[in-house]
Amino acid sequence: MRRLRTYHFRSVGVKLFVILFCTIVLLTSVLGLTSYYAAKGIITDEVATASSQSALQAADKLDFLLAEYEALSRQFAVDPVLKADMEAVNSSGATTVAKTAAEDRIRRKLDSVKGSDERLFGIRLVAKSLVDAESYKSTGTSSVRSDAGVLERMKQITDAKGNPVWFPVRPKGFFDAYSESSLTMGRLLRNIQHPDAEYYMLIEIKGKALADVLSNLHIGLAGEIRILTPEGDIVYGDDDALLGQSSFIQIGAEQSKKESHSFTATDEQGDSQLIVYQPLSTAKWTLMGYAPVSDFTASAGKLLYITLSVVVAAAVIAVFIGYMLVRLIGRPLGKLAGLMEEGEKGNLQVRTRFKSQDEIGRLGQSFNNMMEQISRLAAQSNRSAEEVLDTSEQLVAASGTTSLHAREVAVATGEIAQGAVTLAAEAEKSNRNVEIMGGKMNEVAEMNTVLDSSAESVITVSNQGTELMKLLVKQSESTMDMMNLIQENSTKLRESTHLIRSILHPMIAVNKQTNILALNASIEAVRAGVAGRGFIVIADEIRQLANQSNQSIESVSKITEEIGQHIEETAKVVNEAAPLFREQISSVRESSTIFESVKKEMELFIGHIGHSSASILELIEFQQRLGESMASVSSVVQQTNASTQEVASMSSQQFIVSEELVALSAKLEGLAEDLKQSLISFHV
Repeated sequence: MRRLRTYHFRSVGVKLFVILFCTIVLLTSVLGLTSYYAAKGIITDEVATASSQSALQAADKLDFLLAEYEALSRQFAVDPVLKADMEAVNSSGATTVAKTAAEDRIRRKLDSVKGSDERLFGIRLVAKSLVDAESYKSTGTSSVRSDAGVLERMKQITDAKGNPVWFPVRPKGFFDAYSESSLTMGRLLRNIQHPDAEYYMLIEIKGKALADVLSNLHIGLAGEIRILTPEGDIVYGDDDALLGQSSFIQIGAEQSKKESHSFTATDEQGDSQLIVYQPLSTAKWTLMGYAPVSDFTASAGKLLYITLSVVVAAAVIAVFIGYMLVRLIGRPLGKLAGLMEEGEKGNLQVRTRFKSQDEIGRLGQSFNNMMEQISRLAAQSNRSAEEVLDTSEQLVAASGTTSLHAREVAVATGEIAQGAVTLAAEAEKSNRNVEIMGGKMNEVAEMNTVLDSSAESVITVSNQGTELMKLLVKQSESTMDMMNLIQENSTKLRESTHLIRSILHPMIAVNKQTNILALNASIEAVRAGVAGRGFIVIADEIRQLANQSNQSIESVSKITEEIGQHIEETAKVVNEAAPLFREQISSVRESSTIFESVKKEMELFIGHIGHSSASILELIEFQQRLGESMASVSSVVQQTNASTQEVASMSSQQFIVSEELVALSAKLEGLAEDLKQSLISFHV
């Protein structure tokens, strides 16, 4: 049963069924899904275009509203009456009545503007000091505060230098004093001539006024509208708790460059959102609306159900077509495969009974014709096999006889080749020995040449050594004469030293007498009193000169002693060196005699080397003749060896061919027998 299932699964009909089924189902699925996603994209694009137009209209309305209040602030800035009243209020020279009347006109103007516009919380003219008593406001407006946030916002108005500044919607108003959110526009009412009369004008608009303007802008079923700053902070939104926070969905630089002003992105929950936006021309804000993409593409989900129904219907049709293919193609091919298996077993009598005129019918007819041709071929092959068997038996006998003779010839030729190889090896060995002997003779000749040149060099060196020894003897004798002269000079210096010492003794005695005389002069000068003071000075100078002379004489005496000591040492060294120089002179003379003997011996050695070189040249000539004879013998032996090897190779090849012929004959006999046995299995 398992083999039958495997056979059906591998059949052509089943394969065609699987291919057709998969193709139809795949094509319908791809077509349905492609239509679904294309419809989603078209719907999203259309909704994005329509929403962008709505956002553009809402942005125009919002710009109109903000431009209206900017125009109101400009009217206040150029109103001469209001400007004069503010100057009067801040003038120190104005009377109390004038100030009160001006303040009353300012408040009435503010109340009239607020009363004519229900969208306003109020209008303020805030003093630069941010003091509530010095500021003016419409009725029902909260008092002025001056915390850090207010100061920062007032600084922005100052930095604008008279241009309008829009502040985002705050949940409790500009001063955080209301229960509702409000949008504020600030402007500095400048007065160049009277800077004290400059005020901050604040127009506070109710947050629901923006909601009324944007009430007609709807994006999807659960869409949301927001106004964002360039930094991505929320200026306006449906939830006041989000005011001032950073929006998760922001408009990047790439999206702002698009002309469509729409794109898709994910929100905090990861849901795909369709975003449309429009920049405002008044404030530097952007109006943004977004809604889930699923709100627009819900209707496209019907295409999925239609696609599923079409896939199911296509699968049913594919099953029916596959069944027909199996019936019309698979079964006939299966029957034909069974008949071919019978023919494989040797039954050549099987035939098909296909009656159709299509390719399967033609295949059956061709199968019948093939089986008939195979039957005739098998009968003819059987007869040929018997003839081949008889011929192969005769060929085996002849091949055996040829192989026996070839073996004997190959053995004899091999012995001859072996002898030729041995003779060639001996000739080659003798030739190598002759070459080695020639090399040795050449080496000896070269060595004699080297020895000859070396001997000549030794003679040259001996001549140079003899000359140098003679020169050394002369220099040594000169040195000996100088040593004698040094001894004589040392003796003279010793005598001069004794003479200097004899001269120094009287000088020492004179210095002592001078000191005594100076001392006596000092004593006599002291006795003389005042008249002898000059002699005291002279006596002191004489005593000092005597002391200095004594020190110089002592220094000269020491130097003379040192010179005498050095002269004694020099004389001692010269006396000790004189015998050594005499021995050196005698050694040099003996060395000169030895060099002369070496020169004579080397001249005799050169004569012997000349005779040896002549004998070696004769031996080299005889060796060359012997080498030529051995080379001729080696060449003849090599030719003989090559011819013998060629004959041996041909004999071996003949023997191999004979062996192969015997093997092929035996194989042919076996093949003929196998062919006969295989043809017996066919039922013709």
